[in-house]
Amino acid sequence: MSARLQIQDLRSALAGPFSFELAAGACLAVLGPSGSGKSLLLRMICDLDPNSGDAYVDGASRAQMSAPEWRAKVVYQPAEAAWWEPTAAAHFSPPQMARVRELLPQLKLSPSLLDTEISRLSTGERQRMALIRSLARAPRVLLLDEPTAALDEESIAATETLLQAELERGLSIILVTHSEQQATRLCQRTLRMRERQLSAA
Repeated sequence: MSARLQIQDLRSALAGPFSFELAAGACLAVLGPSGSGKSLLLRMICDLDPNSGDAYVDGASRAQMSAPEWRAKVVYQPAEAAWWEPTAAAHFSPPQMARVRELLPQLKLSPSLLDTEISRLSTGERQRMALIRSLARAPRVLLLDEPTAALDEESIAATETLLQAELERGLSIILVTHSEQQATRLCQRTLRMRERQLSAA
């Protein structure tokens, strides 16, 4: 059985080369100091930054897909997600709303926050709402950059419980985190980024 995600000789002028595989339902942690290249890796996989090499989802090459098609399968969530509409609700399509309302209580969020101006949400509320936005797109692979950095302990626990459930349903995750404990709880494998190169932990 082929891997869910395959990264082959991915490189840019700033980082790499990177080569690794990720199975369906698996979580890979990427640890390393700030500025070491962790976010660069995620942006390269999602094809947001110039790079060479190739990436595959379920055996299909990124080179053979349009950028929107690839980014629908491989969703990147930065540490501070962008919002381009005044409310969270405006970022969801009608078919996504049932899934959104299913996810809100799992992340300790009130449905009323959907219609609250984004600027009035706390940093932690925005971070959890961004995760809902990512999951509502039903990706094959989720690239998470410090998804719990702004959260309290209760919200971190709720987020990890949700991510574990999504992994059990077959979602594959690459998790950039500064927390060794979080990597141990969620991920089967850990790689370390040092000077924009990956190595085994």
